[in-house]
Amino acid sequence: MRVFIALLLSVLGVNLLAAQVVRGPYIEDPTQTTMILRWQTDVATPAWLEYGPSPRCNQIMKISPEGTEHKAVLYGLVPNQDFCYRLYVYNEAQDGTQLPVEGSFRTLYSAERKVVNFLAFGNTAGDNPGPKALLAAQMAQKNADFVIHTGDLTASGLNSDTDAEFFTPYKEVLAKTPLFVALGANEYGPDRTERDSKSFVRSNYSRFHDMSWSNATPKYYFFDTANARFIFLDANAAYGAVWAPNIDEKSTQYKWLQSSLSSAAEKWKIVVINTPMYSTGAKGPANEAAARFVPLFEKYGVDLVLQGAEANYERTFPMLANEPNPRGVTYITLGGGGAAPTKRMGSHPSTARFVAAHHFASVNIVDRKLTLQVFNDQGKQIDQVELFL
Repeated sequence: MRVFIALLLSVLGVNLLAAQVVRGPYIEDPTQTTMILRWQTDVATPAWLEYGPSPRCNQIMKISPEGTEHKAVLYGLVPNQDFCYRLYVYNEAQDGTQLPVEGSFRTLYSAERKVVNFLAFGNTAGDNPGPKALLAAQMAQKNADFVIHTGDLTASGLNSDTDAEFFTPYKEVLAKTPLFVALGANEYGPDRTERDSKSFVRSNYSRFHDMSWSNATPKYYFFDTANARFIFLDANAAYGAVWAPNIDEKSTQYKWLQSSLSSAAEKWKIVVINTPMYSTGAKGPANEAAARFVPLFEKYGVDLVLQGAEANYERTFPMLANEPNPRGVTYITLGGGGAAPTKRMGSHPSTARFVAAHHFASVNIVDRKLTLQVFNDQGKQIDQVELFL
């Protein structure tokens, strides 16, 4: 491979300085037959990507044109399959490539499969690398199909801060586990309540991420894998983000949510949203969003809601009509990915468990049983819950 690239460079007359991969590679927007890999280099360079069904990583080669921001869309994949890849960039001697950056990924599962394994965490804001390194080391050891982020990648929302606060500390996880993100208030920037903040998300987030978006669903989306439907919402209008999608009953997002839930049939219904419906943390519940969405969650039988925004872990009892009820919806706040943990600020009969600690969740679905385990940065299990479909 490296000899072939050296010959190709000599034929093309390419003469570049050695490049370093400074962000990624990270994997996003998996489907049953496609995947997207992204990475950035410190200087403009072409790049070469080999991939194939694991362990045959060199079946297909894709060339990324010269540049610093690279994106490779991988087509022709198959469901339920592990793939591996090798990424090459130009070397110091300008006569070939450096040793490859290697990674792996898994395509989404077809409907007949009944097993899903995923990780979930959120609120990676802040410049304290210690807890993130400990969490990342544990997460990288898990055999996860994908990882969910409940929002607030950085404190500022600026792309210039995401390497230090997110991409670098969680590099090993992102190189082998496709990422899904629910936009948090920080993604809309510090001036999100101002009309002139319109371009912030596009400039600092959308340019660097690929989720399952379409023209009809700009920052909210869903995907199906195996016997589960994952629905990602954007309720940051409740936090004053003037360019976030509306959440009232007449809004496109509200009607889309109704349709997405009603068409899920007998699948597991898991909602991911940054703004918490129930919370006794420092920010408290996003009451406007809860008033809109909770009745829909209850009407259509949502099984689990993963929330963000706070910097703590909190799990509710199953809730129905604002009361604990075995037939209700379980809400879990996952906000311990890096921000300094905050204490409980009040009490509410919904709370089953509250822990102020850095943490992540490992979730396993086997047919009609879901098991969620939560670990702190020292590897200690701080909570476990089982749900049944």
